[in-house]
Amino acid sequence: MAVELPDLLFASDALEPHISARTLEFHHGKHHKAYVDNANKLIADTRFENMPLENVIRQTAGDEARVGIFNNAAQAWNHAFYWQCLKPGGGGAPTGAIADKIEAEFGGYEQMMDEFKKAGATQFGSGWAWLVLEEGNVLRVHKTANADCPLVYGCKPLLTVDVWEHAYYLDYQNRRPDYLAVFVEKLINWEFVNAEFRQ
Repeated sequence: MAVELPDLLFASDALEPHISARTLEFHHGKHHKAYVDNANKLIADTRFENMPLENVIRQTAGDEARVGIFNNAAQAWNHAFYWQCLKPGGGGAPTGAIADKIEAEFGGYEQMMDEFKKAGATQFGSGWAWLVLEEGNVLRVHKTANADCPLVYGCKPLLTVDVWEHAYYLDYQNRRPDYLAVFVEKLINWEFVNAEFRQ
């Protein structure tokens, strides 16, 4: 099956003033689209062409001969997941099952979010910060470099923030911690995180 560029679930200006329409137009319409287009070119006429994207990622991870496929497929998946983690009027403390799990595993929302923001701020170069379920239903914060993805390590992603410069530089320049603070306080789609957690 072809890798697809998903539509955003909100208008390009719906996250303003926190993330500008200009950033979303570049990030979704150019960067994400390029990963999708490149992945489709690279998997054409290969055994990966009709695989679910998650399987392509798992089967090409760590394979030097297929690093191009992995990088583009994983970035296409990571971005599609990231868009679902955003919503206008989002952020703040969660409710429901995920809130209870965060309290049990981290001792509270503030403690978990401090760790999440630190992971994003200290990811050297480009990458991602994640809230994941590890094996045994353990909730943890991870960070990954470049296109790397928790799916490769047997984890279930619940939340991510993109810390590649293209995600924030037009709006925040080099102030990545400011972008992370706004993401946490104003943009997280906790309904999506809760739904992923319950699956």
